[in-house]
Amino acid sequence: MVVRHGESEGNVARDAAEDAGAEVIAIDRRDPDVPLSDLGREQAASLGHWLARVPPGERPTAVWSSPYLRAAETARIALDAAQVSLPVRIDDRLRDRELGILDRLTGRGVSARYPDEAQRRRYLGKLYYRPPGGEAWTDVALRLRSLVAELDRGPDERVLISCHDAVVLLLRYVLEGLGERELMEIAGARAVGNASVTRLVRDEDGWHTTLFDDQSHLDGVAAAAGQGEGRGSAS
Repeated sequence: MVVRHGESEGNVARDAAEDAGAEVIAIDRRDPDVPLSDLGREQAASLGHWLARVPPGERPTAVWSSPYLRAAETARIALDAAQVSLPVRIDDRLRDRELGILDRLTGRGVSARYPDEAQRRRYLGKLYYRPPGGEAWTDVALRLRSLVAELDRGPDERVLISCHDAVVLLLRYVLEGLGERELMEIAGARAVGNASVTRLVRDEDGWHTTLFDDQSHLDGVAAAAGQGEGRGSAS
């Protein structure tokens, strides 16, 4: 079970910057330190209430999280609301994609300040473009392959992973053996919503997605989309 974090203060600031036509997202925290918004905490609690209704034989037996505050907060709030006592294992391989020099820039900001990078990104495509000082999606996929191999070697558990929208998509890419075109079709169809649930299961034929980007558990709490990965337009 893979969960995207609830709405963060970074999501709110990015949406405001995009709406205002600004070049820079007005947030004064490092990306790892960005907390959930008030709505994001409500979403995480709703996720926990849903988790409490999952049959015991289907509930997670282990919880892993990105070290970024918004993801770890989502996991802990959800577990508290579900009254599930499990430790949250923090793993740096689940962190959000690093945007390098494009961090905190909107699409307008990238085009205005780094036009050559904007052109290079269009040419290479989302999967392979690596901003200076940052990561390509393929870099994120590489660290996820390491994490998946560790999970495969460990005990047979039902794992809940709290992470980020690009990580949700790239876990599908890695586990399902998707190609670039298939991944881009999924990514282009819609953003992975805040506090959404994606369920991946394995059988004799390999890994399959049985639920993707589901927000039906939010119990009337607004399902803010939190468009885009990270907090910049390169996402």
